[in-house]
Amino acid sequence: MKDATTAQPGPDIPTRLVVHALVREDGTVDAGRLYTVAGLLGMSDQQVRLCVRRLVAEGRYVQEGRGRKATLRAVADTTGSLAPDAAYVRHAYRQDAGLAPWDGTWHLYAFAVPESRRTARDALRETLLHLGAAPVQSGLYVTANRVTDLVEARADHLGVLDSLTFLTTTSLRIGTTTDPRELAAALWPLTDIAAGHERLAATAEACLARLADEPQPGAAERLSMAVRIAARFTEAMTPDPLLPPELLPQPWPGSRARRLAAACWEHLRDAPLPGEPSPLRLFTLYADALRPADDAGQTT
Repeated sequence: MKDATTAQPGPDIPTRLVVHALVREDGTVDAGRLYTVAGLLGMSDQQVRLCVRRLVAEGRYVQEGRGRKATLRAVADTTGSLAPDAAYVRHAYRQDAGLAPWDGTWHLYAFAVPESRRTARDALRETLLHLGAAPVQSGLYVTANRVTDLVEARADHLGVLDSLTFLTTTSLRIGTTTDPRELAAALWPLTDIAAGHERLAATAEACLARLADEPQPGAAERLSMAVRIAARFTEAMTPDPLLPPELLPQPWPGSRARRLAAACWEHLRDAPLPGEPSPLRLFTLYADALRPADDAGQTT
């Protein structure tokens, strides 16, 4: 039967993400498996060779041997290139389980950093956006999540803490809009974010269908599924501010997509990969997301 994971339009997977995804717990990548999995994802051997050369030149890996018989040994931690932060993922699943209800408080951050500190100002802005805050107007950002400690720590590190004002309110109004859901829809691109989750859900459904099929997929095909899910998961989660469910249209596709992705990881994790000396870091990385929601730690 045709691989169900290839029936759906695939995410634009960087070749280096495939390399990072195949790092084993001992920090190595088997080049033969890398070429096989990359081929299943539609990548040429030339793409893989060029990518490996770049990664070695950047000092991220050391290559031992040549061609498909080579072994790559990771020098730097590659997990940040593969997936969102584990604490962020845990918070998403806690929200899905109803364990992180919104208290109705908006958190606002205002700053006026002079042009002479432009680099620090831009870094602070990027931090706020990364943490899911949305711009209200120039120098003013808002989020529904409690990220003040993270913002404060970053501002202090950048040396601009004295230029940052912290506010909280339960009665935010922009123009004449006061309804929390209407505010969220106006501040964040929820349609685009939802579309990313729909793509993740479609990929996960195809993965689950293939895993339920006979004959069962081999080791290389399971790895290609894992990389596809990781790429779609990252694509969907990176722009998602993880707004509380109280602020989102219902049903929200993010919850369903994450549930399907978790089911894929369960199946893939439970199917040992022949010849692996130890589990892939990829499965270890997502283990936190598969823990029972009530054991997943504190909210963000």
